Amino acid sequence: MAQKVTIATVARQAGVSRQTVSNVIHTPEIVREETRERVRAAITALGYRASQAARQMRTGRSQLIAVRIEPTRDGINGSVLDRFLHGLTEAAGEAGYRVMLYTATDAANEIATYDDLLGAYDLDAFVLTGTDHGDVRTAWLAERKVPFVTFGRSWDAPERYPWVDVDGAAGTAAATAHLVTQGHQRIAFIGWPAGSGVGDNRRAGWASAVSATGVDPAELNRETPDGITQGEEVARQLLELKLPPTALVCASDSLALGALQAVRDRGAAVAVTGFDDTPVAQAIGLTSVSQPLAQAAASCVDLLAAVLDGGGVDGAGDPGGGPAQVLLTPSLVVRQSG
Repeated sequence: MAQKVTIATVARQAGVSRQTVSNVIHTPEIVREETRERVRAAITALGYRASQAARQMRTGRSQLIAVRIEPTRDGINGSVLDRFLHGLTEAAGEAGYRVMLYTATDAANEIATYDDLLGAYDLDAFVLTGTDHGDVRTAWLAERKVPFVTFGRSWDAPERYPWVDVDGAAGTAAATAHLVTQGHQRIAFIGWPAGSGVGDNRRAGWASAVSATGVDPAELNRETPDGITQGEEVARQLLELKLPPTALVCASDSLALGALQAVRDRGAAVAVTGFDDTPVAQAIGLTSVSQPLAQAAASCVDLLAAVLDGGGVDGAGDPGGGPAQVLLTPSLVVRQSG
């Protein structure tokens, strides 16, 4: 990506101060003709727009935010972030911002990327995704007073930083409650290993709903890494129990797809639900929990604007008096599988 052209870039190109560039844009009559021509030549050469310059001088911002593209996995759940990024780009554009994308393999690499980006570009803020316990990225940015908002809760200090999240517990609880209304009593859960903020939250919603029916959720809880193969393997184990479940609630559509394969191979009348309502779920008729990703993206942009207006990283400067944290409720999309 080409280097961001800022008013400071124009000033360096023309060999003048930022104020002189501003004067050329807003009050050119007070600037000597030779200097005016030099600044205008720099603006033309760099492709810098006067409207952009005016906005930057007025707000002191570049109107540029950065967000990571997460590594691809199985091609199913990765579509969730794709939809979020699409919504973020649209919402940011409507608010006068542009989105810069970057890649990072892990938290340490991402922090190193922050350092590089902040040195090379005039960034206003970051949008972080994939939050979890002990997230060192938020601490690094906060220590340096770099504005940010996270898509995903700040699990260890939920009131400290601005975030937007989807209530995973509400989603799995809704899926479980739906299965109960369909007459299911033994409803198992296939989720990720304990310790994941998102995974534990989704498991908690299922456990609460199952407990409300008088069934102990412990014997029906299973943990496995995310993936189609893993979901299929765990589902087969559950179906071999002396009292097998009649329904499976899964923490992702990948796990649900594998579970559905195991159910079909066995010819069992077992309902299956997933999470994320990916295009695959829609194509194969999988009941799944749908996240309001466009709303989440728009809320992230709203919180960033509030943080920037407040001049801090904690959302305290929200001029509308709104919350620095937004928890959205997902919806259950019922299809043939459940």
